[in-house]
Amino acid sequence: MNETPAFASTREALGALRTVMGYLSAADATAMAAEAHAECLLALEEMDAVTTATRAKVLGAFTAAQGYAADGDYSPRSWLIHRTKVTRGAAAGYLAWARRAAAHPQVLAALAEGSVSESYARKICEWSGKLPPDCRDAADAILAAAAKAGADLTDLVQLAAEMYTRSLPEPGDDQPDETFEDRKVTVETTFDGAGVIAGDLTPQCAAVVTAVLESLAAPMGAEDTRTKEQRYHDGLQEAMRRLVASGLLPERAGQPVKVWAHVSLAELRALDDGSVLAGQWIGEMAARWAAPACRWTSGSARPSRPASATRSSCGTAGAGGPAAATSPPRPAKSTTSSTWRTADPPASPTVSFCVRITIRW
Repeated sequence: MNETPAFASTREALGALRTVMGYLSAADATAMAAEAHAECLLALEEMDAVTTATRAKVLGAFTAAQGYAADGDYSPRSWLIHRTKVTRGAAAGYLAWARRAAAHPQVLAALAEGSVSESYARKICEWSGKLPPDCRDAADAILAAAAKAGADLTDLVQLAAEMYTRSLPEPGDDQPDETFEDRKVTVETTFDGAGVIAGDLTPQCAAVVTAVLESLAAPMGAEDTRTKEQRYHDGLQEAMRRLVASGLLPERAGQPVKVWAHVSLAELRALDDGSVLAGQWIGEMAARWAAPACRWTSGSARPSRPASATRSSCGTAGAGGPAAATSPPRPAKSTTSSTWRTADPPASPTVSFCVRITIRW
């Protein structure tokens, strides 16, 4: 940040700030060059960090002096809600930073310089807050300096995890490492194959998992409207897909790892025209039903339904096209002889199929 100009009073400084921000908000952003856009956004991020540090210090002093009582409010949160016209959530966020300012002076100093963003500073406070009290100041200083030097969030979380690991007491010879012994991950399957993952990770595992998810869960441009949680889910799926495709997983019973994909007939038919999966299914079903249909129409004995055509509720298709590969109707029995005769088949009903396809990577 540039050297702070001299002002006669806080009120004068605030007036100058309003003038500057008013000029920027009134400027025609569409007339700016891309370089001017970038310069403005970078400067505004710095100002947001400085604003956070300033508000935290002022609000902390205001709370300590119980300045809110002069206006008839019973708490600083109530004062913020009624006097500054912010939501309860915003008021809680401001007060949280006032508490962080007292507990993490090193991070607050970095914010006041504009050398670390508000979101990065919040994460640093969260991580160092898990360390023993006598380690926090040093950890804050190291993490803030790393952020100022250009470290990204993945680098910072790995550094914080290393600090946390080193801060843990060494277990005795006859005392197991509680953090290691308490490790666990559970995956439970719920309705329609959906799953729920829960667990307790060791610091080393948490650092690796976080690094992988942060790498694979980055927003895909301005059109990406996914939440952070949704991007983490998709990042986990992509990480597992890459692991399976790498061929590094051990074999099971001498067989390579397989992934079963259950595709309903309706979903299969919704694929693009010329889909390999759709073509494979059409060819297989046509071959299976060609011979039974021939024997039935030629007056031979009544065919039995193949086991592969068992009806299910996985997907529903109309009678037209390959999806109408239903079993032939039962031929009518003659009332004048002991032989079977061919009856005109009725209109094909709507039936259901389930298709299971093996996918190898």
